[in-house]
Amino acid sequence: MAETTGITIRRPDDWHLHLRDGDMLRAVLPFTARQFARAIVMPNLAPPVTTAAAAEAYRQRIADALPPGASFTPLMTCYLTDDADADEIVDGHAAGIFTAVKLYPAGATTNSANGVTDMDNVLGVLERIQEAGIPLLVHGETTDPDVDIFHREAVFIDRTLAPLLERFPGLKVVFEHITTSDAVDFVLAAGDTLAATVTAHHLMINRNALFEGGLNPHMYCLPVAKREPHRLALRKAVVSGVAKFFLGTDSAPHALSAKEAACGCAGIFSAPSAVEHYAQVFDEEGALDQFEAFASLNGPMFYGLAANDETITLKKTGGSVPGDVSVEGGVAVKPFLAGQPLTWALVD
Repeated sequence: MAETTGITIRRPDDWHLHLRDGDMLRAVLPFTARQFARAIVMPNLAPPVTTAAAAEAYRQRIADALPPGASFTPLMTCYLTDDADADEIVDGHAAGIFTAVKLYPAGATTNSANGVTDMDNVLGVLERIQEAGIPLLVHGETTDPDVDIFHREAVFIDRTLAPLLERFPGLKVVFEHITTSDAVDFVLAAGDTLAATVTAHHLMINRNALFEGGLNPHMYCLPVAKREPHRLALRKAVVSGVAKFFLGTDSAPHALSAKEAACGCAGIFSAPSAVEHYAQVFDEEGALDQFEAFASLNGPMFYGLAANDETITLKKTGGSVPGDVSVEGGVAVKPFLAGQPLTWALVD
C-alpha cells in the first residue's frame, strides 16, 4: 500500500482552549486562528468570566486581536462558582453568548481558586442548565490533598462524575483532557450525554517526559501526563471512530518566567503546531481515515452545531515546531516540543 503523503479534511475546531488576555492573547491567537474555525474558550481569567457581559466583552477583545482576514469564531463559556446565578447563565445561553459552562473544582488548576468547593452548592444551577440543554465542561480531578496526583482523575470519576451523571441523566457533559484508561472506559460505558476531549500532548508524552534530562517544567500540565499504558489507551480511543472523543488542545500559554520558576505554572502551549501533532498521532496509528471525524465532525455533532464547510490540507513534508513566541513587554512563551521536527505540515 502506498504511503499517504497528504490529507484534506474539513476545517477542525478546538473544543478546549486557553487564550488568556491582553498581550498574551494577541501573541497566541494567530496560531489557533490559522488552524481552527471555532474554539471553546476557557473562562479562567483573573477575574473569571462569570457574567454574560464579561463574556461578551472578552469575545470582542478576541475579535479585535484577530489577524486581518482571519476567520475564527470564539465560543464563550461561563465559569461556574459556588454562588453562580442560574438566570444569568441560562439567559446568556439563550442570547447566544454562552456556549457552555465550565466546572473547575476549586484549586484544581490555573486560576481555579474561584471554582466549586462542594457540588452540593451548585445542584440547583446544574438542574437549570440541564433543562436548558447547556453543556457542562468538567475539569475532572479531585482536589483532595490525600489523593496521589496521578490518581486524581480516577478518584474524581468515582466520587464526583459518576454520581453527577446519575443525578442529572439529561445533562450533556464533556469530560475534558482525559488522561487515563479509567476515563476512556468510563466514557465508553456511559450514555450519549457524556463525551471527552483529548489533547495532543497527552497522546504524545507520558509522565517520563517531566523528568527527561532533568526536571522539565514545559512538560508540566494538569492533569499531569500518566504512565505509558494510559497514553496508549488514549491513542486507541481517538482512532477508534467512536464519536464520543474529539479534539481539544487545552493549549495553555504561560510566560517562560512563570514556567521556569521555583513554583512553575501548569500548562502546555501546543497551539502553534496542534493539528500537525494530532495528524502525526493518527498517522503513526495507521488511522488517518479517522482523523477528520475526531478533529472536525465529532465535536460539532455533540454540541449540536454544523461541521465547517471549509477544508484544510496537511502534507507529509516535514518542518519543525516554532521556537519561543514573543509577547509584548519582553515576555516569551515556549511551544510544546519547540524546535523539534514535524512530520506533517499545514499547507496555507
